[in-house]
Amino acid sequence: MSALHPRSTLPLPRPIAALALALALALAACGGRDAAAGSVAGTAAAPAPEPAADPAAVHQEILVLDGHADVLLPDTPKRYWLPDGGKRTSFERVRQGGVDAIVFSIAVGPGPEDAQGLAKARQDAEAKLAAVQEWIAGSGGQAELARSADDIERLHREGKVAVLLGFQNARILGTDLAAFDRFHQAGVRVAGLAHAGHNAFADSSRPQDGVAERHGGLSELGRRAVARFNDLGVLIDVSQLTPAALKQTVELSRVPVVATHSNARALVDNSRNLSDGELDLIKAKGGVVLVTPFKPYLRAPDDAWRAKIARLRAEFGLPEQFAVANEGSDAQDAPTRERFHDALKQNEQPATLSDLVDHLDYIARRIGVEHVGIGSDFDHGAGVTGFDSEADAANVTAELLRRGYTREQVAAIWGGNFLRVVRAAEAGRRQG
Repeated sequence: MSALHPRSTLPLPRPIAALALALALALAACGGRDAAAGSVAGTAAAPAPEPAADPAAVHQEILVLDGHADVLLPDTPKRYWLPDGGKRTSFERVRQGGVDAIVFSIAVGPGPEDAQGLAKARQDAEAKLAAVQEWIAGSGGQAELARSADDIERLHREGKVAVLLGFQNARILGTDLAAFDRFHQAGVRVAGLAHAGHNAFADSSRPQDGVAERHGGLSELGRRAVARFNDLGVLIDVSQLTPAALKQTVELSRVPVVATHSNARALVDNSRNLSDGELDLIKAKGGVVLVTPFKPYLRAPDDAWRAKIARLRAEFGLPEQFAVANEGSDAQDAPTRERFHDALKQNEQPATLSDLVDHLDYIARRIGVEHVGIGSDFDHGAGVTGFDSEADAANVTAELLRRGYTREQVAAIWGGNFLRVVRAAEAGRRQG
């Protein structure tokens, strides 16, 4: 059912609902005999209100799945770490937040596409694979690699954390699609072709070279990759793609797709967010959009913030006019670019858990609650007040319930919808 609340628009605000309940009880107490007579005469008694769901109990009972998180390496810039030097996705924080499953993305950012750049991308990808294996080993047997939806559910029943492997940015592959087989054999079951910057497979919604599109969407290699992912039963991630590349991917895929860390462009006009048309395409394919607590994608910049960033850009020799705060930084030398990005991080416009759920609400109303989920993008710069690490996951459940989502809807948002599309990808696999 595509409506957010199938029997009404939104529930009454809690103070009003409480007042209505109190009045109903008072009336019943004053007119007990008349009410009883009315009931006997055939007048239906009002149903008793359902008790409010306990957020802590709901969070403990359901499958809580984070559909996208990053992997920190020792040389990852410090702006991506917590102030105390910790990880937002540490096993301890995952347990503290009641998170039952997490997709760690084997991802690399933009960079050279020559032999040296390719070698560094593959080296980083291999290091991230090893880091995830170390994360699992460090759990003391309380986490295991999941290679299927059945594995996720089994590990949840066993009280263990299910770890899935994702893949992001086909720059890792250079121009060799067959190289993906190594990652699939290692357990990758979710894959996205793009990150910041175009590559040989697809155009990125965040071009780094001043060229808006290289392929007009997907290259022929990218089209073959979509077919290959389908054949392997790998769920395709369309976050970070240009509108043309997303549309082509959705049309080519035999099964539903997922956007693992994207928000609503109708609320914040950022190229990384999804337009209404893109949301509709994903719904039509049966897919899911996972909202992410990444500040720049959650709140539109106000004038004061834009003025502050304009001054900061001028300090670093960049034009004061900008569409995106880091626009033009790809042309800076590496040390200057790192200092500039550190400064941008320190001057981010604040955002909150409420902002995140506003985007979730919008997408759920647009395409249905069965097409929305959560992908934190933790350890790649994401984090907002109220949801700044996996330890805060229960706050999301509480906010969803406070806004009137039912227990069943919360369960679908946190894990059920994602499991459905994982199963659909598995069902589309071709043997042999």
